[in-house]
Amino acid sequence: MSKKSRYCSFCGRPESEVGFLIGGMDNSYICDNCSMQAAEIVKETTEVSQTLPKLNKSQTPKPKEIKDFLDQYVIGQDEAKKFLSVAVYNHYKRLMQEKDPNDVEIEKSNIIMVGYTGTGKTLLAKTIAKKLDVPFTIVDATVLTEAGYVGEDIESIITRLLQVADYNVKMAERGIVFIDEIDKIARKSDNPSITRDVSGEGVQQGLLKLLEGSKINVPPQGGRKHPDQKYIEVNTQNILFICGGAFDGIEKKIAQRLNTRVVGYGASIETETIDRKNMLQYIAPQDLKSFGLIPEIIGRLPILTYLEPLDRDALRNILTEPKNSIIKQYTKLFLMDGIVLDFEPEVFEYIVDKAIEFKLGARGLRSITETIMMDAMYELPSKKTKKYTVTLEYAQSKMDRMSAHRLKIA
Repeated sequence: MSKKSRYCSFCGRPESEVGFLIGGMDNSYICDNCSMQAAEIVKETTEVSQTLPKLNKSQTPKPKEIKDFLDQYVIGQDEAKKFLSVAVYNHYKRLMQEKDPNDVEIEKSNIIMVGYTGTGKTLLAKTIAKKLDVPFTIVDATVLTEAGYVGEDIESIITRLLQVADYNVKMAERGIVFIDEIDKIARKSDNPSITRDVSGEGVQQGLLKLLEGSKINVPPQGGRKHPDQKYIEVNTQNILFICGGAFDGIEKKIAQRLNTRVVGYGASIETETIDRKNMLQYIAPQDLKSFGLIPEIIGRLPILTYLEPLDRDALRNILTEPKNSIIKQYTKLFLMDGIVLDFEPEVFEYIVDKAIEFKLGARGLRSITETIMMDAMYELPSKKTKKYTVTLEYAQSKMDRMSAHRLKIA
């Protein structure tokens, strides 16, 4: 074969335009440039798959440091913060433990947090993710279904973690997963039925192997849309799972167990000291079972904590004090247009009153503030206003207008 007729099988350039060609079978060749690029690709791929940053004990944040960081963003909930901080710190220590078959093996302690809607379960998870040096992802249990049914498979939880870890399996295997709305997969009924509980008990049974720790085959791009993809094996043994849910109505289960009532005059002498306004503080694993979680999954979530209901003072502090509080966010948005935003103190009290009235927790603060500020955010950027003060009368007029509009639609 002449020199002109020989060419690189990868880039297609003839031998005259390259340094040299490396011959293979069936008259196939690769040029020096392509071979160097191939070597770089192999090197980078190998480094990504094998490199695993070592955790330094001296640099690992201590439980108090983690809680202090959470305090900057989340008001109150000291009990839940302590449980989270200790669990994350122990997770770090577990990852740093040298593998010795004769040594004590530290087991992971998965957590379940119970709290009313808007008390900060998801916010705690998002905030703690900022402090961590391990992959962290938040998934929603409401979209999960038993394998073979419409919805997402259980393995999609680990797919999200893989994506956060840039598909570095070793990194993903030391990550943390927050499963939100865990109460939505409670068993629908204790009575046997001919139909399968594919989004309740079926999901709980599917979660068992993930929570306890096992090797599972994960579809990197999702299970059903790409059926021909290659699966990635991930060991969940060192993945810490944190679960959260509102468990609406579980107070009745707690009251029954304590032999008392949430309302009425049926309390016994032994239960006179029970705080009926905050029944969640007495929550126990058997209450989760009564609500609809199967015993197997409760056993794999050994740490149970609760979030305090938000009172008026807590809502008032949430509105203005945290590092990324709602009022500070709106102040920053207006400042980017060159407008100094100010609020009368009475406006904050009014927003809190409305949030308590609507019973939406901290989430209600944002929606109410958005309703009050919508017209201002629409009009002021087009004007030459340098300073704007939100008065109580202005806030009341915007809320009254919204209420009248909704009544008109109804």
